[in-house]
Amino acid sequence: MDTDELRRGLQEVGLSTYQIDAYVTLLDLGSASATSLAERADVPRSRIYDVLRDLEDEGYVETYKQDALRARAREPTEVLQNLKSRAETLSKTATEIQDRWQQAGVGGHRISILKRVETVIERAEEAIQDATNQVQLSVTPEQYDRLVPALKTCYENDVFVSVSINTSYEQPTDLPTDEEFADVVTEARHRHLPAPFLVLVDREIACFAPHTEPTGQYGAVFEDETLTYIFHWYFEAALWESWAIVYTTHSETLPAEYVNIRRCIRDIAPLLADGATITATARGREMGRRQSISLSGEITDILYANGDIREGDQTPSLSTLAGQATIVLRTEDGEFGIGGWGAVLEDLEADRIIIEAVTYPDCEEDA
Repeated sequence: MDTDELRRGLQEVGLSTYQIDAYVTLLDLGSASATSLAERADVPRSRIYDVLRDLEDEGYVETYKQDALRARAREPTEVLQNLKSRAETLSKTATEIQDRWQQAGVGGHRISILKRVETVIERAEEAIQDATNQVQLSVTPEQYDRLVPALKTCYENDVFVSVSINTSYEQPTDLPTDEEFADVVTEARHRHLPAPFLVLVDREIACFAPHTEPTGQYGAVFEDETLTYIFHWYFEAALWESWAIVYTTHSETLPAEYVNIRRCIRDIAPLLADGATITATARGREMGRRQSISLSGEITDILYANGDIREGDQTPSLSTLAGQATIVLRTEDGEFGIGGWGAVLEDLEADRIIIEAVTYPDCEEDA
């Protein structure tokens, strides 16, 4: 270490410029009178005594009388111990800052890897109780029973609850009854295969635990819209679409409410192909803004990749709707594109779509 680096180090531990000048000079000289030191270190004589007193209080030097006040650098054991302690503290501080920054992620997004599945389920319970729009679950009957109190809370708050109940042939379990589903879920399906524990809440949180043996279990909680969207598509394709409905609150009467634009499109596409007039309300956020708005009007078209209801493609498949899925809504202020979760091309990212009326040219009553 050269002199400049030594001076920078002493400055980091809190010594002033005059204290550094005096101490470094004493290290080179061994000892010196106060007046001689002031001259050699270029410290004003009026300040040298205060400088030496402060250095002595900090343990860097010791003063003594020999005709005149003299000073010498102290044996540096205490100074070295102090510097090493500071260095260790700073190193630990740097490590802690790095760890916390990595855990927190960017913009508040978090990924937590948890050693116990029980902790994942507890986090899911908390998220479900705070839900405001939609909850999707992949659970065993036992896990469903565990989550019923939390699900009741969010269901009472007008949250859509979709549950995929998973069972296996090796360990058959009775499904919940209609009475046990009532006032708890919006729709339930039965998957005859084991599946991971998965809870998706309000497009923001995913609680996941893979299907594992009793030993070596682990789980994760993702508070990130992009990763949650990926889990949403896994839920739709693997845990929901192809499995039988065992309970639903949906009815043929209007109004009909949707939280999933693709399911809405699949239901209304045949009606539009048959020439029906459909009036609807879409609630959600304007693209590029966080402000919630509501748009009402007539659905004039639906847009999706490789399909056109006017050419006989009346019920688009889920895979067809994996790309663009847009409802065109004509209002008093013009036409607007309504998209769902992850909308990019549309004017509105909808949380809810309410089909209010369906009429045909030769019928004035709702279908």
